[in-house]
Amino acid sequence: MVDFIKKNIFIIILFTITLFIGFVTFLTFIDKSFIQLTQNNLQYLLVLNIGLLALLFGFIFFEVKKTIKNDIDKDGLSSNKKYITYFSLFTLIPSILISIFSLFLFSFALEKYFDKKVTTVVNNSYELAQSYVQEVRNKIESDIVLIAFDTNKAKNFLNANENEFKRFLKTQKLIRDVDEVHIIDQNKNLILSSSDDTSKYIPPVDDALKMVLTDDRPLKIINAFENTSSAIMRLQNFDDRFLYVVKLLGKDISRYLTESQEAINFYYTVEEKSTGIKISFAIIYIIVVTLLLFLSITIAIRFSSRFFRSINNLILASVAIGDGNLNTKVPEIKTDKDLELLNRNFNSMISKLKDQQEKLIINERHEAWGNLARKLAHEIKNPLTPIQLTIDRIKNKFSDQINSDEQDTFKDNLKIINNQIKQIEKLVNQFSDFARMPKPILQENDLISIFNDNIKLLQELDKNIEIKFNKNSEKIIFNCDQEQLGRVFFNLIKNAIESIQQKSENNKDFSKKIAIDINDYNDHINITIVDNGIGFGIFAANIKDILNPYFTTKKNGTGLGLSIVSKIVNDHNGKIEFIPIDDGAKIDILFKR
Repeated sequence: MVDFIKKNIFIIILFTITLFIGFVTFLTFIDKSFIQLTQNNLQYLLVLNIGLLALLFGFIFFEVKKTIKNDIDKDGLSSNKKYITYFSLFTLIPSILISIFSLFLFSFALEKYFDKKVTTVVNNSYELAQSYVQEVRNKIESDIVLIAFDTNKAKNFLNANENEFKRFLKTQKLIRDVDEVHIIDQNKNLILSSSDDTSKYIPPVDDALKMVLTDDRPLKIINAFENTSSAIMRLQNFDDRFLYVVKLLGKDISRYLTESQEAINFYYTVEEKSTGIKISFAIIYIIVVTLLLFLSITIAIRFSSRFFRSINNLILASVAIGDGNLNTKVPEIKTDKDLELLNRNFNSMISKLKDQQEKLIINERHEAWGNLARKLAHEIKNPLTPIQLTIDRIKNKFSDQINSDEQDTFKDNLKIINNQIKQIEKLVNQFSDFARMPKPILQENDLISIFNDNIKLLQELDKNIEIKFNKNSEKIIFNCDQEQLGRVFFNLIKNAIESIQQKSENNKDFSKKIAIDINDYNDHINITIVDNGIGFGIFAANIKDILNPYFTTKKNGTGLGLSIVSKIVNDHNGKIEFIPIDDGAKIDILFKR
């Protein structure tokens, strides 16, 4: 997920900006934005929205195109493209249908929002609240006239007794259903009041008092913020006396009026800009749907490519195997665990097929060379006895007839012939050994012991050669033929010694070393023999030929030693590799348990 965000960070930033501008446009249409609701501002915002939306579409198009090129086209699998197309269509078509339905539903809801019945209710509710306030204001005007009339009428009675005057004001307060009745002078000083707590007295504004100084008509005073309605009137029968009456409106009535006014203003603003609101809503919806489509298509491509890339690799590998190329490997890629297991099992199967093929080829080769060796041994061995008998007769018959000065030459020639016959006999015996190679008799044997015996024996050939023997266990038990494996180790170590000796003929100033490592693991045994002799030389390029019978790098070699070694290793479910190195040769043997 983090990699996906990093890869598409620019698109995500552009989407966020575009979505923000879309919401700002929507809020501006309903006059709830920090941008002033004007025709020019709306035009600018709409143009900016369209530009950003086009830019977002462009980047998403190129990103999807690049993803398809990187994750689908390079695999070249037509089914991958087909499933991606189906997935994209199945995502796109419902999204378009939902978008159309949502826009239709929003348009329908908006039209119902401006239904005549709703408009009537909105207007009537506000007018009803206004009527209530107006009624309270008109009533206080009539109430102050009646209170002033009664007060003027009782002038003589009220001036005589202050307590009676207060009781009169309290009575008027109850009769006229007002909250406060005050008698003040022209300086707004409180003279008498219907309230016992005069500390809460709030004098009228100066302008109101000035307007009634020379006018006997009542004056309404409205303080909407304090939820009060009041009136002031000059008392004609009293000098410098004014009647000040206060009526408290219903709790929170002014707030309700303000909110109602704002709601009505918002309602008609929305009604006036309904087309623009629909457009801005459509833009916001398209922006969100666009990103969701991009996310779904990108995720589809990513998961599809993970799946089909593995399938494609398996198809290509199977085609290569069908053509006989067992060196093919399915690439190890990060995908689902089941597919990773399938890839590993497929590669394991290829490796086993290759091993079996190599063993079959080796067995067929050894069988063919064995038949040839058997025939050659038979054909060569038959004339050797008559030749040897004939030489003996020649020696007995003609040795006395040859001059004394030619006797030495005659004997040397016969000796050369005998030596060559012995060489041919040796070769015939090796042919016979190779042809009669028996099947291994498997028993539990200690490989460490077999190695130690051969190292001790071969060390006598050249004590100047340092042979290091490293092992990870004191005993390594393996089910094998002791005699045959002893022959393998003997031949390989002897070849290493001879390679070092051949090198020392031209270069005596070097440290002669042979390193033997044997390691026992749970499922296999690994043996490595490294020497710093002449190596494989010109044969390094075609190192596999070294295992062919009668192929040799030695002057007097028959070329059968390594072939026999290879056959014995193969018969023991093993594998041998000859690896050229910079200074010498390396032999790696792997025995599977």
